[in-house]
Amino acid sequence: MIDKKLLKEHNLTEEEYHLIVELIGKEPNLTELGIFSLMWSEHCSYKSSKIHLKKLPVEGKDVIQGPGENAGIIDIGEGLAVVFKIESHNHPSFIEPYQGAATGVGGILRDIFTMGARPIAIMDSLRFGPLDKPKNRAIMDGVVAGIAGYGNSIGVPTVGGEVYFNDCYSLNPLVNVFCLGIAEKDKIFYAKAEGAGNPVLYVGSKTGRDGIHGATMASAEFGEDLEEKRPNVQVGDPFKEKLLLEACLEVMDQNLIVGIQDMGAAGLTCSTSEMASNSGSGIEINLDLVPQREEGMTPYEIMLSESQERMLIVAKKEKVADVQKVFAKWDLDAVIIGRVTDNGRLIVNAGGKTVVDIPVDPVVNLCPAYRRPSAVPAYLEPQSQLDPAPSIPEDFNKAMEKLLSSPTISDKEWVFRQYDHMVQTNTALLPGADASLLRIKNTNRALAVALDGNSLYAYLDPKAGGKIAVAEACRNLSCVGASPIGVTNCLNFGNPEKPEIMWQFQNVIEGITEACQAFNIPVTGGNVSFYNDTEGVSIHPTPVLGVVGRLDDVDKTTSPSFKQEGDILCLLGQNKNELGASEYLKYVHKQKRGLVPQIDLSTEKKVQELCIAAISQGLLSSAHDVSEGGLAVCLAECSFLSEQKIGFTVDLQDNIRVDALLFGESQSRICVSVRAENFEPLRKLAEEHALSLAVLGKTGGDRLVIHHKGKELLNIPVLHGYNIWKQNIPDAFRMN
Repeated sequence: MIDKKLLKEHNLTEEEYHLIVELIGKEPNLTELGIFSLMWSEHCSYKSSKIHLKKLPVEGKDVIQGPGENAGIIDIGEGLAVVFKIESHNHPSFIEPYQGAATGVGGILRDIFTMGARPIAIMDSLRFGPLDKPKNRAIMDGVVAGIAGYGNSIGVPTVGGEVYFNDCYSLNPLVNVFCLGIAEKDKIFYAKAEGAGNPVLYVGSKTGRDGIHGATMASAEFGEDLEEKRPNVQVGDPFKEKLLLEACLEVMDQNLIVGIQDMGAAGLTCSTSEMASNSGSGIEINLDLVPQREEGMTPYEIMLSESQERMLIVAKKEKVADVQKVFAKWDLDAVIIGRVTDNGRLIVNAGGKTVVDIPVDPVVNLCPAYRRPSAVPAYLEPQSQLDPAPSIPEDFNKAMEKLLSSPTISDKEWVFRQYDHMVQTNTALLPGADASLLRIKNTNRALAVALDGNSLYAYLDPKAGGKIAVAEACRNLSCVGASPIGVTNCLNFGNPEKPEIMWQFQNVIEGITEACQAFNIPVTGGNVSFYNDTEGVSIHPTPVLGVVGRLDDVDKTTSPSFKQEGDILCLLGQNKNELGASEYLKYVHKQKRGLVPQIDLSTEKKVQELCIAAISQGLLSSAHDVSEGGLAVCLAECSFLSEQKIGFTVDLQDNIRVDALLFGESQSRICVSVRAENFEPLRKLAEEHALSLAVLGKTGGDRLVIHHKGKELLNIPVLHGYNIWKQNIPDAFRMN
């Protein structure tokens, strides 16, 4: 008997249950209820978001695969395609930081090689609470170790990412992992179960009880019962995944299979039902044949388990022995557990009985889509004001030192040095550059990747926050000379049943849509992570945008670091009188408020096109976008990243508040350095792009010096500032 308590345990409403009964024509048994619980969860069905996600631009001339598969695919020419995706693993990483993050890496890797692509890079976007709290330090320690442990072991480089800190993540950290792979365009595989009678093979690790109800857990708020949810977290094995990766790519290369699907969220339930649904077919399996590592597992447990490193394959009848031979070579199970049917049903047998018999379509496609109510958050109007405005610091040196010590701004080498970022030898720019740059082997071309998303912007102005996330990721690509070709997004929000959260989500989608249309880049997929609430406290809306770019000549790039003394410093774009939502306000004045920097997308695009053109013509020595910390921090980072720790002297002429001039975060700005002989060609190029080119000063010396109309504002020794920026490392991460 299905009662209210059982429905609540499965995170289903009474209305949803009655719809299930109507759709399948009977009362579901417990295993069938569990299947619907997973597939109709927010995590799998997108029931609160899909009506809004339809607004995103998903088409483009080079798009091979958009949303709806394991990963998006873009044609990059010469018979190759780039396969990429970003996913969240937030809830598991809070409960069990190491395994939560590690299995997040494992899951996104499988999304990529399931499509027939070899993964060549991982990036991560991480959000934590302040590190002065021991719990937050422990979570970050485990998350970073989990990412490193899995990525380093499997031999895929972690080439960059971002780390932010804010109080709102103390009870709900965010772990978003991006992966990119390269495939031959004519050897791409999909989650298909075609050909009635074709065998269905279970390959990879054995099934255990770990991860049961993982997808359901990711679709609900957290309370005080965290320890009870620990069994919902999967356990990963990167060495097993490496074997699985090589075996899968080998059977694909030999064209032995019809379709393949990762057993990720929702495990065997998801892979069987989605493969059948995608092909308009059915699947029948026998759970007695499923390799198991624990005794006495019930059909419910086997179908709902989210044990890692497993795949479901549909093979050609005559090729089964060849498939099994390949997997045996890699010491992996490859067991026939069922067959494809033409009846449109998911039939599961166990112990000589049929334990599941339901139509596939309701499971995968007929979950209700909700247009949830939305309302402007009450916090918005008072927090958008800067009244009274903060006092201008009497000592800008101290304000700068304070800002350089901000955990969000300070150097993150203490994080990325734990990752292997050089394995596979594709990495053309080390972590710390504006974007990661990856060589495409056997060509002179490269792919660039950037992750971006400022949650305070999105909190104070969700639409602007969505636009800026896209624009800044594209701007970071332009700083290494690459043009954007596609985007994937990870949208992290609180409980969508709260009207203010839904309003945030709708407006972020509008902003992302507007920006992607302006840059003419398709959204090829992504992930929505709702219910990032713990004990009633929601995170700030956190859209993370992963943008992939193309660079036709890997030798025509640059980095943020100053290269020599005497270069002319220039600003592409304009300084504006904007202080709101800045790291300066947040960290120096303890204010999370104000108007978010406004962005004109046509100007933004012009600035980026100018930067790309200047790099392609070899005019720039360095390029670095102005973001958190403003112009002063941008220039300082260029000094800190230079091998010789080259300083600078600039004299700013703008008629705006001096702290806004130094630390404001106005958009559409890139600081560049240029040799004297290249300045005039750069000026002419700026004219061609209908942009002014402001001369700021020159590189040189051993100090960070900024004047305003001849009056000194800032004067700090480079090494002094560098040590502050470099040494803000939590004790737990210091290496002896």
